[in-house]
Amino acid sequence: MYIKSIAASIVVGQTLVSAATNVQDYWKSFNSTTDPLNITLPSIQQTTSNDPTTECVNYETPAQFKYDSTQWPTMWETATSNGMNTSAEFTALYNSIKWTDMPNIPVRTLGSDGALNMTGYDEANDPDCWWSASTCTKPKHQNVNEDIYQCAEPETWGLTYDDGPNCSHNAFYDYLEQQKLTASMFYIGSNVINWPYGAMRGIKDGHHIADHTWSHQLMTTLTNQEVLAELYYTQKAIKLVTGITPLHWRPAFGDVDDRVRWIATQLGLTTILWSEDTDDWAAGVNEPLATVQQNYDDFIQMGSNGTMSTHGNIVLTHEINNMTMSLAVKNIPNIQKNYKHVIDVATCMNISHPYQETTIKFPSFDEYVSGKTSSTGGNSSSGSGSGSSNSSDSAGTSAGVKSLPTNGLAVAIALTILAALV
Repeated sequence: MYIKSIAASIVVGQTLVSAATNVQDYWKSFNSTTDPLNITLPSIQQTTSNDPTTECVNYETPAQFKYDSTQWPTMWETATSNGMNTSAEFTALYNSIKWTDMPNIPVRTLGSDGALNMTGYDEANDPDCWWSASTCTKPKHQNVNEDIYQCAEPETWGLTYDDGPNCSHNAFYDYLEQQKLTASMFYIGSNVINWPYGAMRGIKDGHHIADHTWSHQLMTTLTNQEVLAELYYTQKAIKLVTGITPLHWRPAFGDVDDRVRWIATQLGLTTILWSEDTDDWAAGVNEPLATVQQNYDDFIQMGSNGTMSTHGNIVLTHEINNMTMSLAVKNIPNIQKNYKHVIDVATCMNISHPYQETTIKFPSFDEYVSGKTSSTGGNSSSGSGSGSSNSSDSAGTSAGVKSLPTNGLAVAIALTILAALV
């Protein structure tokens, strides 16, 4: 589904984690010069255009970042690649973790068909809370953060988008801004490196930014080192680009068990899953567009038929390409008509501080309902649309190339929808 991007990145000063330090302080070693409360995007075609081809042209990274290929995993490969598992930085982090406390759960394997091999696993009792086996969200082992999978507030649509930042998301983000909507955006580390201004736009607009791993793999099939690296280097990329370090993550394909959750917990990360899945990524590929639209329609109806009278949902949708983003734009008006509240997961769960850094504060749900917003919840009020920035172009090292393919028909349909609705 993904095309491996060529090496490109942003800076890194040496970030060593002392083995004597609490592992959850790892983020304090990241030396970012980005102020998340004062982000200005350059006025270049990739940040101002709504044409996907123009947006996805390779650009220079911000001047405050310096690319050092020795400091990052290879784009779209397991995050232990390029010797990252043996670097002083990663070794110190790994050794700071008390691995003897980790649940004794084996690394999962794949069958000959490429699917997860569950042979011999007790799916009925699901001792390891393996989501892929039973959609379990409450850990069976101790000292593991419990998943978030639905909004606590009634009649609420938890707005989430995976696999960003997509290089061609300007029109989509403009639309969300126009509608005064914030979402939980699950960013892939390799995409953050490739499209740093896209990630900066996300934090500038006040979205809830979260970790979606470095290379989007089935996490339970990775070794302890690999799981840690997939999360750690994505945390680092997000921090260096946006100035914040997430406290939430989402596993690719929802594949998580208590071993993976425990490792994520060591980095202060809580898993956010979902209660409804639109399968939007498959539209026009593995599923007819009409089937995916029916999924949307079914979930939308739940907002007005009493299903959401005692709680809200969290819906899995994607920023993966122009098809999924245009499906979002098409359906948001009906979502808003059928749900009292359409909001990011941090707000619907009353998580005021969704980042390690406390400089950004999200409104509580009551504050959101009353129309009050936090003065430290982003700076979208200053004009964060893709065409509103007016700073001069920045120079730096070359950023990556387009990572996610778009089907020709999908693009045509997407552009038609966007032209009509945005």
